[in-house]
Amino acid sequence: MIIKDIIIGHMSAPLKKPFKTAIRSVNSVDDIIVKIITNTGNIGFGSAASTALVTGDTVESIEGAIKNYIKKSIVGMDIENLEGIFLKLNSCIVGNTSAKAAVDIAIYDLYGQLYNTPLYKLLGGYRNKIETDITISVNSPEEMTNDSIEAVKLGYRVLKIKVGKDSKLDIERMKAIRKAVGYDIKLRIDANQGWEPKEAIRTLRKIEDAGVDIEFVEQPVIASNLEGLKMVTDNVDMQVMADESVFSPRDAVKVMEMRAADLINIKLMKTAGIYNALKICSLAEVYGMECMLGCMLEGKVSVTAAVHLAAAKSIITKIDLDGPVLCSRDDVVGGAIYDNYNITLSEKPGLGIEDIKNIVF
Repeated sequence: MIIKDIIIGHMSAPLKKPFKTAIRSVNSVDDIIVKIITNTGNIGFGSAASTALVTGDTVESIEGAIKNYIKKSIVGMDIENLEGIFLKLNSCIVGNTSAKAAVDIAIYDLYGQLYNTPLYKLLGGYRNKIETDITISVNSPEEMTNDSIEAVKLGYRVLKIKVGKDSKLDIERMKAIRKAVGYDIKLRIDANQGWEPKEAIRTLRKIEDAGVDIEFVEQPVIASNLEGLKMVTDNVDMQVMADESVFSPRDAVKVMEMRAADLINIKLMKTAGIYNALKICSLAEVYGMECMLGCMLEGKVSVTAAVHLAAAKSIITKIDLDGPVLCSRDDVVGGAIYDNYNITLSEKPGLGIEDIKNIVF
């Protein structure tokens, strides 16, 4: 199965509600779609999200990296030579993790097709069903409480609450949500780098003192401040998760050796795809640090790849792959099967994606 061509398109899906975090507000999911064409007629699908404030990648940079560097490096290679492909993919250009992720995902899709096997089985095969949380965007305490109640009514048992814009108001947000949903529902906090270390400690302690049981807090401080992240980890009772602080296996080692966090959030757009994400999983197993598989605000193609990885590995114990359920429509035929919080994988080869509607080339 030889790579003949890489085609780039675009897909957009409006969100049911605006997605708001401490650093951005978004009204639609806009993905760059990749189709890898082979000499056998097989097509591998991949996608990337342009999240400039997190990865530094824009639509233009993703397209440029694929067209001018990645495509020239791997066209003509055999899918059987998986290691060789990824060595070239990861060395042909520095950074550009989202562009690499889109192509990486499509390569793995083809790898599963080559062996007529669902990708999760090739990656480990631990399970074929997982349960995701759902994200509650940062708004007024009243609106966030109503959104939380609505999610619980749909059956969600884990809520990921966006905070980090106003620490005093964040405390009120968490108290109101906990009171509304009760203690059978797990609450997670994501500050998206919104606090200074001492502010984070002060805020989180007040949340703890108020009796608001929190499973973990995600990336409370700026990504580059590992010492500050460790300070928070050492001074609060709840677990602390590193997200934007960990892009690469090298980043993961630093966090693990410093014990700067208790948990790691793996995202394919940060790791440049599954190939490097698997290395972080192996490191996490060695260091005994559980992982979450998360996503940016992404559509179903790349999230399906993340679902396959999450299903494959036992070290991935927490799931934040709600991107597709936040969209108002689904243009992907096949792929991961969503029933609100329950996500199931089919037994179709690779990613199990048959077609994508409404792509603009």
